[in-house]
Amino acid sequence: MIRKKVENHEKPVIDLTGPDGNAFSLLAMAKGWSQELGLSWEPIKEDMISGDYEHLIEVIEKHFGNYTILER
Repeated sequence: MIRKKVENHEKPVIDLTGPDGNAFSLLAMAKGWSQELGLSWEPIKEDMISGDYEHLIEVIEKHFGNYTILER
């Protein structure tokens, strides 16, 4: 789920406009979430890096959208 910034949340929130929103940081977070959730990291990583930044965001949404909130 991508939304505008709001306060008070229960899921981890990633500000895509800040330092945590860069592709390398997102890849590192996704790797950690994969391990926490017992998902196979390599196929997710390959999908994430197969396109542009917006594709990377879409893959995060697909696999971790119920686990985190992305804000622009």
